[in-house]
Amino acid sequence: MKKNVMKKMVLLLCLAFMMCVVAGCGGEATGDQPGVTDEPGATSGDVIKLGYLGAKTGAVANYGIPAEKGMIMAIEEINAAGGVLGMQLEGIYEDNKGETSEIATITQKYITRDKVAALVGDPCTGLTIAAAKIAQDNEIVLFSGGATGTGVVEVGDYIFRNTLLDAYAGPIVVDWMINEQGWTDVAVITSMNNGYSTALTPVFVDAINAAGGNIVIEESVNDGDIDYTAQVTNIKNADPDVIVFTGYYTEAALIMAEVQKKGMDINMIGGDGLYGLDLGKLGGSAVENKVMFYCGFSSDTPSPETAAFIEAYRARWNEDPDMFSAQYYDAVNILAYAMTEANSADPKVFKDYIATLDNYPGVSGATTIDSETREPRKGTVFLQTPVQNPEALEGWEFKLVEAIEVEV
Repeated sequence: MKKNVMKKMVLLLCLAFMMCVVAGCGGEATGDQPGVTDEPGATSGDVIKLGYLGAKTGAVANYGIPAEKGMIMAIEEINAAGGVLGMQLEGIYEDNKGETSEIATITQKYITRDKVAALVGDPCTGLTIAAAKIAQDNEIVLFSGGATGTGVVEVGDYIFRNTLLDAYAGPIVVDWMINEQGWTDVAVITSMNNGYSTALTPVFVDAINAAGGNIVIEESVNDGDIDYTAQVTNIKNADPDVIVFTGYYTEAALIMAEVQKKGMDINMIGGDGLYGLDLGKLGGSAVENKVMFYCGFSSDTPSPETAAFIEAYRARWNEDPDMFSAQYYDAVNILAYAMTEANSADPKVFKDYIATLDNYPGVSGATTIDSETREPRKGTVFLQTPVQNPEALEGWEFKLVEAIEVEV
């Protein structure tokens, strides 16, 4: 008798366990909100996940760290205002270390394991392209708040950005350099193991030639080099009016330190790859008011939206925002706007609302997505330079040199 009772109890427990397993594995969505959890890009019912792409350590962490802060702040503000479609946003923040292999692994994880609805980033063009190919294949929106080089949105119709493009800004800055400053004889330096630099150099070279400039010497370096004696000696002998360097801020600081050492009084012009507070920390007086770079954001001439953002950012992080924090902040808000307009957190649906964005009033400037190219159009090119300020973060900040208004 006892044996029969025990058998029945075991049988009932087994049946109960099987019912729990079946109930737990169903995974079907309920209600009106998107909630399918077995496909990339699905939401979990009450949360919409966004995956951050950027470096928090390594050589390009100066881009990724403020970018992450801008993204965090946007998500906090949106959630405090009620979220999107009745759901809260959730950011997931992995460190890709500025490495292609890392960003590929992280992107795949975000899509297949975390079920993100969109990816935000990367600041760097080459890394963005690596992630974009994976996102496009999985029909997940990627919105870069930093990539400025070529070959990004061309990956596919799920890929967007809100940056000032090199192909657009480079010629404008060259025109200012030659026709406003009179710097006609140019030395060009390219970092050969940096995809951003090798892509940007032809933009500058073509613009210099078109504007009637004269390239007196071209030199090459590599990211990670520490001795630039030979290159700077050659440049000094060529006697240019200005140096154009298409690489990143670390190498720029070291090159200009050698320029100063050789007693040369000359400016350096570059793209937003030079945008990093470590430029001032590494280069000191050799770069202060000497290195100038273009970008799509400045806190010196804020619109009402930008002024409010700067005040809130300072209160949240006890520091000033930069281009990357502003553009990531805008990227998150644009994604939220598109989901709201589409009444859907499904990237297959809301991507079309990003593609028709018209004069969106972001803190990094108004953004319109071109209907034919799906590229962003922005109306102001900002030239900035590093300057010392004892009250600023780590003693350095960026000062506006020129705001060049252009028709878009």
